[in-house]
Amino acid sequence: MKNYDKYSKQYYMPPVRCMDWVEKDSVDRAPVWCSVDLRDGNQSLIEPMSLETKVEFFKLLVEIGFKEIEVGFPAASETEYAFLRKLIEDDLIPSDVTIQVLTQAREHIIKKTFEAVKGAKNVIVHVYNSTSVAQREQVFAKDREEIKKIAVDGAKLLKQLTEEAGEKYRFEYSPESFTGTEPEYALEVVNAVLDVWQPTADRKAIINLPATVENAMPHVYAQQIEYMHKFMSHRENTIISLHPHNDRGCGVAAAEVGLLAGADRIEGTLFGNGERTGNVDIITLAMNMFSQGVDPQLNFENMPYITSLYKTYTGMPVSPRQPYAGELVFAAFSGSHQDAIAKGMAYRAKSGGKAWDVPYLPIDPKDVGREYDSDVIRINSQSGKGGVGYIMQTSFGINMPRKMKEDMGYKVKHVSDVKHKELKPVEIYDIFEKNYLENHKVFDIPECHFRQIDGIEATVTISRGDRSDVVISKGNGRLDAVSNAIKALFGIEYVLTGYEQHALSDRSDSKAISYVGVETEKGTFFGAGVDDDIIKSSYKALTSAVNNLISHK
Repeated sequence: MKNYDKYSKQYYMPPVRCMDWVEKDSVDRAPVWCSVDLRDGNQSLIEPMSLETKVEFFKLLVEIGFKEIEVGFPAASETEYAFLRKLIEDDLIPSDVTIQVLTQAREHIIKKTFEAVKGAKNVIVHVYNSTSVAQREQVFAKDREEIKKIAVDGAKLLKQLTEEAGEKYRFEYSPESFTGTEPEYALEVVNAVLDVWQPTADRKAIINLPATVENAMPHVYAQQIEYMHKFMSHRENTIISLHPHNDRGCGVAAAEVGLLAGADRIEGTLFGNGERTGNVDIITLAMNMFSQGVDPQLNFENMPYITSLYKTYTGMPVSPRQPYAGELVFAAFSGSHQDAIAKGMAYRAKSGGKAWDVPYLPIDPKDVGREYDSDVIRINSQSGKGGVGYIMQTSFGINMPRKMKEDMGYKVKHVSDVKHKELKPVEIYDIFEKNYLENHKVFDIPECHFRQIDGIEATVTISRGDRSDVVISKGNGRLDAVSNAIKALFGIEYVLTGYEQHALSDRSDSKAISYVGVETEKGTFFGAGVDDDIIKSSYKALTSAVNNLISHK
């Protein structure tokens, strides 16, 4: 590809080795979560949300369980200012939820921000200025000391205005474009801000370290975070927050290793909505923790509901392959995958195991409001007997013999292939009914009586259109006697195989379903029958199987 040589590394490694995070293999507790959907998420939309929509989105975030929510940049526009005032004046902020407001480290913007939050109980004032080499040189044309002074002056003004207001607002500082800043200089600026604020155990400061543009592999970000974690002053009274973006597609990975490296807090959005390729996806992060047995302290038990509201509020799509939430993330179309899932589910039911370890399913879909029959095993021309059998059993209580499942699988595959579409459970049942269930293509047995004479004697009425024949035959059992009557009338030979039956439910009044296979040199043909009476269900299944045999000939 042309022009690759005009790109070079735009990040800076710490001056000392920072690799302790490598020794850890997982995140063992949830971070403090801060949703920035109403700021970063909103400013990335083609059509930003209306005030009314933002109020509804705020309520959704509270319902999910966020305790810190960045509600906007109130000095940036009248809409954002009005939204914040509505939240405060209409008493829409729960007592255990802290709102966060964003402001540049500029005097008039900071003062406007303080006007906007007047009357709010729990507030984080988030001040930032950019510290990267590129921004210092190209945007601000200022040296290190001048950039640091902007941060320190902003920190001082936050402290002054808070004291004048008689409030105990919490403070957050971001060296914007942190990952493009020399780590030792970022540390110098952050420590200067913390020296102004003098955070305490009951009023901790937040230092947010954003990957404003993701410009390196996740392990680089982890080392930058660990460096700040190890050498930051007032560390015991400071919360390290991460704000990863997703320019390289590694936002989730960067956040996870950043937490291993010492971070305490995550700022992100639902589904990663944000400028360019987006912010870090909090849903994926939280559900990754959940899948490892860690309570994320957020509630995604009804993921379809959250997804639907998100799409309504933002106008943004959610990919069918979006982790944990996409329509198809639990779907298995492949025959081998379906077979493994079906067997895994059966093993789990039989063993009564608590730990989830079903093949191909990292979590139980029901934990996020999904259903096995409609969301997990999906049937198309790529599917096999395992998936078809699973759908028939879970949706309709029909547990076919193994060879019959294979036969049914081929029939379903053929229909899906011809129609070029996925088949819903009801369509699969229709195929079963048409091909196996009480199939009367050639003949029917409307009446059958048995006597015990030298074994079993059967008087069988066999109907073919307008014609009926009564055939008397014997066998070593009822089904064998009926089979001999059919053979005698039609002059055919076959061997009974695969005879099974079970109740269609656990109720005492449940109907019985029987499965019968008849084997000839041409192959095996199957049938099924349902009746209150076990014997009737068995000869109905035989009737269907032989109908398939004769029709084939």
